Amino acid sequence: MMLAVFMENHLAVLGLGLIAFMVLFSFLGPFIYHTQQVFNNPNIVNLAPSLSHPLGTDNIGYDNLGRLMLGGQTSLEVGLAAALVAVTIGATWGAAAGLAGGVVDAIMMRIVDAMLAIPFLFLIIVLGTIFIPSVPELIIVIGLVAWLVPARLVRGETLTLRVRDYVQAVRVMGGGSGRILFRHIIPNSIGTIVVNATFQVADAILTVAALSFLGLGIAAPATNWGSQLSDGTTYIYDGYWWLIYPAGIAIVVTVVAFNFVGDALRDALEVRLQQR
Repeated sequence: MMLAVFMENHLAVLGLGLIAFMVLFSFLGPFIYHTQQVFNNPNIVNLAPSLSHPLGTDNIGYDNLGRLMLGGQTSLEVGLAAALVAVTIGATWGAAAGLAGGVVDAIMMRIVDAMLAIPFLFLIIVLGTIFIPSVPELIIVIGLVAWLVPARLVRGETLTLRVRDYVQAVRVMGGGSGRILFRHIIPNSIGTIVVNATFQVADAILTVAALSFLGLGIAAPATNWGSQLSDGTTYIYDGYWWLIYPAGIAIVVTVVAFNFVGDALRDALEVRLQQR
């Protein structure tokens, strides 16, 4: 039933195909198209696309197609891992707050509201300047900020689940809050969690791109699509289109693909929204 609803959404199927293509392109592509991405080569700076360099070379002599693959690895790794961190923390926090109720719930959610009042990008920039930009640090920083939204979503779901008969039955049988939380509340909120996770991946990729565009990305020779886009804009008036469009298109296509999948998962996992 759920698979059928998902497959009926042609945009979601297209999005899933695009995500699979980007993963294969970024992680398997370098094994097929070998390039040197450690030492720069001043002899081939800003070359136009050709048979030897299908997407040209950048301003310090890296092959742009190989650079795009390397940047995709970083962007996808940070996006997926940061989303996992965010939904794990957010789901646990929101479920615990909703299950506890009363004063505990009020205090926990006021903490969430207070952090949500701080502009997301501003908080990310502050944390990005404190920590040394690298893939693990970016994952931790983005994950520790992005958990707020899933916390509120799961908390709202928990408020409806905690009064269900099976939860009350566990209480009567002597089951503790931990068992209720991890065996009943969170598993029955998985639809909300999975849907939000797809949007978290898209948001994390955009956040990495924004940080890199502001100069807070990971240091060379590592790269990501945001760094490539930022470097390319320096030559926007010189006609070096191959330094701008490939990275920009990769970001847009990947983010839109994850949003397509997220919309379809919402319809497939949420019975009330299924349109047959």
